[in-house]
Amino acid sequence: MQQYAPRRLVCNTLYRTLFATGLTALSTGAIAENVTNETFVVTATQTKHTTLSAPASVSVVTRTELEKMSVNDVSDAVRKLPGISINPSTTYGRKEIKIRGMKSDYTLLLLNGRRINSREALASNMGNDFDLSTIPVSAIDRIEVIRGPMSSLYGADALGGVVNVILRQPGETAAGEIGYGFEAPTEGDGGGHNRLSGYLSGPLVDNKLLGSVIVDGEKRDAWRTHQSVNPNSDALEARDTFNALTNLTWLIDDRQNIEFDTTYAKDDRDVLWNNYGASARNIQKMERIGFGLTHNGSWEYVDTRLRYYFESVDLMDNSQLNAGKAYITQDNKTVDGQVSGYLGDHLITAGGEYRNTELQHSLNLQNGNVAVSQKAFFLQDEFKLGDLALTFGGRVDSHEIYGTEFSPRAYATYSLSDNWVVKGGVNKAFKAPTIAQFNQGYAVAACRGKCQTVGNPDLKAETAVSYELGTAYEAEHYGAGLTLFNNDIKDMIQVQTWDRVATQLTYENVDKARIRGIETSVWVDLTENLNWATNWTIVDAEDRSTKMRLKQTPKNTVNTQLTWQVLDNLATSLSYQYTGNQYLLDKQAKRTRGFNTVDLGATYTPIKHVDLKLGVTNITNEKRDYVATANDYFLSGRTIYGGISYKF
Repeated sequence: MQQYAPRRLVCNTLYRTLFATGLTALSTGAIAENVTNETFVVTATQTKHTTLSAPASVSVVTRTELEKMSVNDVSDAVRKLPGISINPSTTYGRKEIKIRGMKSDYTLLLLNGRRINSREALASNMGNDFDLSTIPVSAIDRIEVIRGPMSSLYGADALGGVVNVILRQPGETAAGEIGYGFEAPTEGDGGGHNRLSGYLSGPLVDNKLLGSVIVDGEKRDAWRTHQSVNPNSDALEARDTFNALTNLTWLIDDRQNIEFDTTYAKDDRDVLWNNYGASARNIQKMERIGFGLTHNGSWEYVDTRLRYYFESVDLMDNSQLNAGKAYITQDNKTVDGQVSGYLGDHLITAGGEYRNTELQHSLNLQNGNVAVSQKAFFLQDEFKLGDLALTFGGRVDSHEIYGTEFSPRAYATYSLSDNWVVKGGVNKAFKAPTIAQFNQGYAVAACRGKCQTVGNPDLKAETAVSYELGTAYEAEHYGAGLTLFNNDIKDMIQVQTWDRVATQLTYENVDKARIRGIETSVWVDLTENLNWATNWTIVDAEDRSTKMRLKQTPKNTVNTQLTWQVLDNLATSLSYQYTGNQYLLDKQAKRTRGFNTVDLGATYTPIKHVDLKLGVTNITNEKRDYVATANDYFLSGRTIYGGISYKF
């Protein structure tokens, strides 16, 4: 992570380094071949910037850091970054990523710059970590996180920020890796977790055709804890997944290439849920198939990208709380393209997108299927006036149901020195209601089977205006950052609060909500081999109409870590995380206190090409308070993890 290893080189020596700048670097995640001490990002502007100069609040998790962590999905990888909180999306262990106190619906998840989306198929409180589990950790080259709205580039769903997962790409020399990892809780029953992964890439035809394949499978047993008021229910669901990703890249010449990639994911879940003292079984089986075709060009004056991708999600949802077994299919089809180049001293980036989502539901959707399309155009201008760098952009989205929305953005970065910047900006963002939220014929089981939530065709699109102002300093052996942010949200969509009497609920717009806070971070090399880093985020999230705090939004989040390079082939880390008090439900009586976790880990390379990993999470076996456990929100107890990998 950037704050834990700010000096670490991020340098991708893949074939794409032939294109040192522009959209080719953007679309694949490749970085210029020149060796530097700087970390680069492309998600903030779709052009290359250092983390210090990027016109946004950004963090990066590198491949090297991932290999040292106990990480099962993307949420684990980013949970210690500034402004990030990982709250359970369900009471049986599913997780979602929240940025700066904003709902997880406002975090846009991208894979190589394109949306991953099964939200429509999972239009309930089932959570979206089906999307997170689609991305095997073994496939990730790095993760770029943008904190703050980015609708000016990416459209709807980016009110809170963007998590862009950039995959490992095939190179001009053969390379491979095979790895195994495990986790074992030391208390409760079950919870064992095993994962096996493999990676292979290289040239199929020298200087013409490159290929890669990544396979990843995991199996996790359900976990039960004595903390539960129902000993026959699961605190963590059983999970069985398999993922396969392939990439073929045709190097047409030194200016252009064509990429063809495919994804396949199988994700089965099984859990016994506590339903007012009784156990209700919930089984979900999801299968996801996707493919993409991309042309990248680096011409004399401009860089271009044209891309088509298709994603089909099939879900079998069989729960004792539903009226019966449901079969759901969501198809996402997207065509997008963009061009980037200099016009005088101005770097201009322009592009467009057409997206169509079709949903079929055998149980909840009255007419069986519904389709929604939207199209967009965006324009961005980057230029400098001395030490002042300015970025202006805007995107026009035309939604089939909700009409046209314009999302402008203005950002400034002023360099006080080569190491010290002051930056800030203002953004406007929007989010159209989902199909389940606006379609009156869509009904979802809720209230633990006691009621239904139906769509509301009178909903308005959510809009937000965000401001941020910050400063960052980064030297060779120390650095620090401070950012103030404020989000004013209008027409926030929420489900009506159940009064334990009504049998039908719907969605409604909240007049106004305000989320503001402070992010601070600091890191320092205490010695040549010992690094300390910490960040602290304070969030004040309030429904302005009721003056009540927004639920599941911790007021304080603190992360701190010591990293010690004991030997050339042995590194250790000790980390602490504090998650502050929060309200679990809309009712203010359901306030739960904060909790602390301490983790210890080590990585060791006994011989060349072999890495060993061993550690313990939640060493103190911390538990959440009675308010949380009485509502089936548990903290995983002390857990031992380990792994071995061989690279060739």
